[in-house]
Amino acid sequence: MAFTGKYEVESDENYDDFMRKIGIPSDIMEKGRNFKIVTEVVQNGNDFTWSQHYPGGHSMTNRFTVGKEADLETMGGKKFKATVNMEDGKIVADFPNYHHTAEISGGKLVEISTAGGVTYKRISKKIA
Repeated sequence: MAFTGKYEVESDENYDDFMRKIGIPSDIMEKGRNFKIVTEVVQNGNDFTWSQHYPGGHSMTNRFTVGKEADLETMGGKKFKATVNMEDGKIVADFPNYHHTAEISGGKLVEISTAGGVTYKRISKKIA
């Protein structure tokens, strides 16, 4: 499937502004600034397992089915319910304090999160 693979962060834009906007504490921001986060996606039709692996062994996994409400977790660790949709080949989700999209473009995972007029863009290269 289109999203299945393992991706490592290659570049990002507006990290500090976005993290401040969504309320991530400065010490956590500092730790995460240069992390080479690995995102692992398993797609089986409309069913997804979306995991992010951080240095030091911490991982976060969200499981969802496109078009159905699911229990999800934010990058800040807050749990919430949301319906993840697919629009024009993009995964689209509204988190409690930001809007998130993800797509495969040029073989890369491109994630865009927007909160209060601040847009954070993260591009990850496929590693497996």
